[in-house]
Amino acid sequence: MRKTFLIACIIIIPSVIFAQQTKTKNLILVTIDGLRWQEVFTGADGDLISNKDLVGNQEKMKSKYWDKEDSVRRFKLMPFMWKTINNEGQLYGNRNLKSLVNVTNKFWFSYPGYNELLTGSDDPDVNTNEFGPNKNKNVFEFLAEKNPGLQNNIAVFASWSTLNDILNENRSPYLINAGFEKLKAELVNPEMAGLNEIQFALPDVFDGIRLDGSTFYLGFSYLKAYRPNILYLSFDETDDFAHQGKYDLYLNSVHYTDQFLADLWEWIQSDPEYRDKTTLLVTCDHGRGKGNPDWRNHGSDTPGSDETWFAVIGPDTPALGETKNVQCYTNQLAATISALLGYEYVSDKTAGKPVLSVMGK
Repeated sequence: MRKTFLIACIIIIPSVIFAQQTKTKNLILVTIDGLRWQEVFTGADGDLISNKDLVGNQEKMKSKYWDKEDSVRRFKLMPFMWKTINNEGQLYGNRNLKSLVNVTNKFWFSYPGYNELLTGSDDPDVNTNEFGPNKNKNVFEFLAEKNPGLQNNIAVFASWSTLNDILNENRSPYLINAGFEKLKAELVNPEMAGLNEIQFALPDVFDGIRLDGSTFYLGFSYLKAYRPNILYLSFDETDDFAHQGKYDLYLNSVHYTDQFLADLWEWIQSDPEYRDKTTLLVTCDHGRGKGNPDWRNHGSDTPGSDETWFAVIGPDTPALGETKNVQCYTNQLAATISALLGYEYVSDKTAGKPVLSVMGK
């Protein structure tokens, strides 16, 4: 009988890895809140897209996103992910290929998921989205301490205002702009001025959560104007539309977020300061349930909510495409970010080790 083995991503790390200089000088982290691995790797769900309670104009939506073949559906939904990252980078989390990514926290919702992702550790005390300012230091703080020159070269733009607490804005040495929040006047150039205002003129669809288009274009404009070494863009609409049971709008949000990634990467590869020196890492904070109504929800009482994924493209990442027979964890991504920038991540708690295959190790 043939057996399939999972290769664990947790590996003893020789210190020589951190003595080697990486090609990555800039890193862009993108999180897409609550985006299931199922849509990333298999495209639109047949049962959900055919449900009239979840999809308004089925003919239009099926024309945009449906095909009987998984490989076609996922390309229609996320063309940049499958044309560019799959051919030039790496993807983790297709459970149909025994590529498993899971959170280690036991709560399976946003604040604990972001805390784990950004600090490299699960904290059992972080058990609510209303936890308040995070006592745990994150990887960006660590990098700013290791290299003080980074303090003015890290920027965060997030749709959900709670990222201010997750990253502890009061303690942070770097820029955080989250929720309905204007960029400080001294940072605003003519392009940003309109973006700064229009976020408040758009509908407040999610009761205090900024629309992802405003978050992206503010962050993208900041990137082009101020050229930070680290940029974190945190999008939220996928989770919000899922909770509302609007599968059509969830799919649309996935699709134009993929276009955000395409626009971002095209600019990076056209700019001499960033081209071949920048890694893009895309992931999520938690998974969701399967089928309807579980697809709308997540949490420890919804099976599948601990199942996540991530994708990486950059100068240190070999072009391997979809991974197979591996087990990785969200708590490894902080150390992976740090390692890509040439630093061994050290945390107040026991943090996950970097995913060495991302760097061809």
